[in-house]
Amino acid sequence: MGSRQIAQETFDEAVQENITEFQMEPEEAVREAVQQFQSQGVDLSNIVKAVRPVSENGQRQKHQILLSLESLGRAVAEQDVAQLPELLAALAAQCKQEPACRCLAARHGAYPTLLSACQLAAGHGAALPAALGALAALLDGQPELLDAPGRELLLRGLREREAALAGLRCVRHACLRHEHNRQAFVSAGVLPLLTAAIAQHGGDAELVRAAAATLRAMTLDDDIRVPFGHAHEHARMIVLENDGLRVLIEAARAFRDDCGVLSELCATLSRLAVRNEFCQEIVDLGGLNFLVTLLADCVEHPDVVRQVLGALRAVAGNDDVKDAVVSAGATDLIVLAINRHLGNPQICEQGCAALCMLALRKPENCSVIVEGGGALAALQAMKAHPGEAAVQRQACMLLRNLVARSRELRGPILAMGAEPLIAEARALHRDCDDVARAALRDLGCHVELRELWTGQKGSLAQ
Repeated sequence: MGSRQIAQETFDEAVQENITEFQMEPEEAVREAVQQFQSQGVDLSNIVKAVRPVSENGQRQKHQILLSLESLGRAVAEQDVAQLPELLAALAAQCKQEPACRCLAARHGAYPTLLSACQLAAGHGAALPAALGALAALLDGQPELLDAPGRELLLRGLREREAALAGLRCVRHACLRHEHNRQAFVSAGVLPLLTAAIAQHGGDAELVRAAAATLRAMTLDDDIRVPFGHAHEHARMIVLENDGLRVLIEAARAFRDDCGVLSELCATLSRLAVRNEFCQEIVDLGGLNFLVTLLADCVEHPDVVRQVLGALRAVAGNDDVKDAVVSAGATDLIVLAINRHLGNPQICEQGCAALCMLALRKPENCSVIVEGGGALAALQAMKAHPGEAAVQRQACMLLRNLVARSRELRGPILAMGAEPLIAEARALHRDCDDVARAALRDLGCHVELRELWTGQKGSLAQ
């Protein structure tokens, strides 16, 4: 049974009652109202938990975001372009405060008002970027607001240099967790606009970051309302019809010293490595050598390291590329990255996952990984993050792959203390049960889980 919901007005009345009837201070009145409704099982995620401002005559007004929306509506109705930038900036700032503010604004007609503001601002300098910026803030988490006229307006905005950055943010927010919007934008021709924004960036780092993130959004499959998305087809179109791999790799070379841009580009590149031939093309374009060099040069930057590891994991889906990755010396760098960022669970997860892919069906690579400290690094990651199921699962999968076709590696890995750590992962995380059991089996361990885990706890107690 889902949580109950209330209207914003109901919450506001409860707050006002606490102030007038029980003489509470405004902040205390809000806290009391929140506790009251939460104790009744009410979902307050879409409720603005603040006291409405007081007018000059002492009366409670509407929430500030609604007052800003009314002011913008009047300016649009009067076609007062001069006031638009300031009013739009204020509304955008309030929308960014919390999702509840955006929901309240949407319920009171913010989307059509902003769409009219965008149409009025077109051709008026900074007004259009400001209008699209406010629209992007409103669409964040509310992609269902976008309609066909809004989509057409955004596509026009992407073609204007001054408005492109704000337009990209709008498109991205409209496509996250919304498959219909993704497909509609792709059908309308957004992909060449996105790759062109990256290729013709003119040194604009923010534009490249936004374009890469938006391009990646087209390859997601995150809308639970649809049984099948077009993520793979969109990735195919980006690579084959829009030369996406070359565009991303060349942009990465152009922004070699910008960690923020590199992180976005590597994250997007990993989303495009969905076919064997695409993985090979990344190698042929020099992308693999670039990734390995980038990992060596930026090993102190966790965001870049995490995304490079994800990209290496993705391209290693091709068995031939696995050999190229190992030959390029990437295994030592992956182990170095795990050890250097042992406290970062995301890097530990991605590092184990990358080594896991390199070991899969490749016995010769398994020896290289173990000799280079890969198995030991995975076990250290398991010790460092016992509560992180993702780390435990990827480490267990790596250990299994290392010995599945290389039985001679069982002894060295068991000697490192693998067995109790795998048993602990299996006992603590239901998601790890299958891979942990398989790892124990392939390591030659035949002790039942309960007996093993009980025995380990007993030895630790002693």
